[in-house]
Amino acid sequence: MAKQTEVVVRVYVVRGRVQGVGYRYFAQARAVEVGVRGWVRNRDDGSVEACAAGTSEQLSAFSGWLHRGPRFSDVRGVEEREASVADLLQSDGFVIRH
Repeated sequence: MAKQTEVVVRVYVVRGRVQGVGYRYFAQARAVEVGVRGWVRNRDDGSVEACAAGTSEQLSAFSGWLHRGPRFSDVRGVEEREASVADLLQSDGFVIRH
């Protein structure tokens, strides 16, 4: 019997020096690498927000990358919460929102 994989959706808010350092492009590349779909965007308060859908294992790997960030970032914290499929806003693949 094949194991059924459940899709989970999570929203992440990343704080620290995460704007102006290529963080959104880093997040997009890591999302594609681990196979999650969703989006990432800058927020007015200087943080970065991402919404991702995938298996628990995929999201765990993605979260690990978000905590690390690209070379010139300084991630001070990542808030994570469960979300609904509606939060994906019909994303195909993983996109950068402006």
